[in-house]
Amino acid sequence: MNTGYPPLRECAAEAARIARHVPAGQLAAPTPSAEWDLRALINHLVPYTSHGLEHRALRTELPEEMTTRDFAADADWAEQYVTALDRAVAAWADPAVWEGEIGEGPGAMPAPAVAALMTLELALHGWELARATGQEFRLSEETAAFILGTVTENAEMYRKYDGFADPVELPATAGTFDRALAASGRDPRWTP
Repeated sequence: MNTGYPPLRECAAEAARIARHVPAGQLAAPTPSAEWDLRALINHLVPYTSHGLEHRALRTELPEEMTTRDFAADADWAEQYVTALDRAVAAWADPAVWEGEIGEGPGAMPAPAVAALMTLELALHGWELARATGQEFRLSEETAAFILGTVTENAEMYRKYDGFADPVELPATAGTFDRALAASGRDPRWTP
């Protein structure tokens, strides 16, 4: 199996766990991303890291209505998200999905690179959701190292498109996932 699949599966499972424990009635709560409240974060996390993840595996476009829908308005949004995540992870379990490229033209990327970026999205936005709701986002050391490597490899591109802020300084003793967060411009010490 592709070496990118275990981190993808682990980050999806952790994002699902966090989503299931988001308290109701806090949609206006702040998140580590200054421009997003909890509703906006949910409405980014759900379509891109579950439906988008599955569509990429299937080599199909994410329908536009998915990008404008208010998923957070549904009382059972978390269970819907978990169901969609399960479908997406199952789609990526097929070794054939990891072959070839995803996308067309100059934007096409090798499937493992796309999966790595999607895993990164699950980890970073899953952490934001956890932190905004008083939870802890936990990853194995192996997956944390995978995330740090993906952040390091793609930080310049993300900053170019305002996906990452400037790196946050941390003590030399900071853990691997905290270093990945900091390298992406997120402060691991952020509290609501």
